[in-house]
Amino acid sequence: MASGLEYDLVSVGGGFAGMIAANRAAQLGLRTAVIECGSDAAYRCNSRFSGGLMHVSYKDPALPREELLRAITEITEGHASPALAQAIVDHCKRGLEWLQAEGARFARVDPSMQRADIGSRAWILAPIRPPVTHLEWKGRGADVTLRMLEQNLVKRGGVVHRGTRAIALVMEGGSCRGVRVVSNNTETVIRASAVVLADGGFQGNREMVLGHLTPRPEAVKQRGAGTGVGDGIRMAREAGADITPLDAFYGHILCRDAMHNDRIWPYPQLDLLAAAGLLVNRHGRRIADEGLGGVFLANAIAREADPLGLFVVFDEVTWQDSGRAAAVPPNPTLITAGGTLHKANTLAELAAKLEMDASSLEQTVAAYNAAVASRTIGSLSPARSNKRRKAQPVAVAPFYGAPACAGMTNTMGGVRIDGNARALQPGGTPITGLFAAGTTIGGLEGGPAVGYVGGLMTAVVFGLLAGECAAARR
Repeated sequence: MASGLEYDLVSVGGGFAGMIAANRAAQLGLRTAVIECGSDAAYRCNSRFSGGLMHVSYKDPALPREELLRAITEITEGHASPALAQAIVDHCKRGLEWLQAEGARFARVDPSMQRADIGSRAWILAPIRPPVTHLEWKGRGADVTLRMLEQNLVKRGGVVHRGTRAIALVMEGGSCRGVRVVSNNTETVIRASAVVLADGGFQGNREMVLGHLTPRPEAVKQRGAGTGVGDGIRMAREAGADITPLDAFYGHILCRDAMHNDRIWPYPQLDLLAAAGLLVNRHGRRIADEGLGGVFLANAIAREADPLGLFVVFDEVTWQDSGRAAAVPPNPTLITAGGTLHKANTLAELAAKLEMDASSLEQTVAAYNAAVASRTIGSLSPARSNKRRKAQPVAVAPFYGAPACAGMTNTMGGVRIDGNARALQPGGTPITGLFAAGTTIGGLEGGPAVGYVGGLMTAVVFGLLAGECAAARR
């Protein structure tokens, strides 16, 4: 890489957030560049690996703003920053229209292809990924769209520096004036009047994952590219930015075999089975409120001292109902892809197969069933709710037990920003020239209920706003 490079805006990270910020700024007349660690033309990143589904807290982005804002507030239980939530609902539809103008193609999700927790009018990047259990992304909607955005950037005079890692921000008088990078073992400084941190979370950083998310990082499955190592968060902190809590992640419950069998991830998810039934440990005891859904439960699994010692327990009714309610349903793909599923005619027999005490499992199920029947699930310990999923009895044989693990796609929490994607100091003052977008940001998702708003929509909206705000400063 040549020394003395200078741009108006530099995006750190070549996923959707970074590419959108650079393209939008270039549209508005800025000289822009993207710094990307990956050296391949189809570099690995969560944006490229994603299914391309655009939603706002599982709602269609085209719905009225009031409805979308209510969905964000409900799913995060009020944790989301009002400014960030408002930015999402104000600009999500515009973001989709901007992508369409760039050449992105969207398909409406067919009812037979949608997840049970996604509205039937959700948008998905085309071509749609096929309903298979293994990771298949080449030539699919997200990959095609990301390649298109890179091509558009180059046509606008922008540059993509692959194989380049940002290591520090250049700060002068409290303002961000560029970024120090390493390429081919050589350090250099790229000057820029605006830097957009868009390199994702820290799911690929073992030390940070250990410090914030789980006592055993090796027992949590990387359910994505694993390329986010927290550089943006670290650099922002060093530059004086406020960092929100880093104690949650977006992910799903996977079959434990996903730890060694690539045919069984990123699908099927065991979320709906766990939310309808029980999630128990090796002692046959529940560990969390299953009614809060799979993202919450995946976090609960990761926080356990033994993250690989959890089981999803349910009955035949749930297996035939929730087990089939997904684009890639556990019934039957969990079995056909080689996953482990124990089946028994009695709970005692199931406990033996799960290598746990039969009386403990029977007591747990009996207490749970009684609470479901009497509508007193809130009295269980831990308390159960129906906030996102309704509790179903575990009463009709045969009974099932699926060894589970947590699959982590990306972390929640990061650089605190305002509604224009400007990085904020602890007192709330913006840091001149520093922006953040995508899953590098904090303050929107997470909280005690681990509320999920949508990674792609967050990337689109705040990438767009970062580019526009940077251009408005010129």
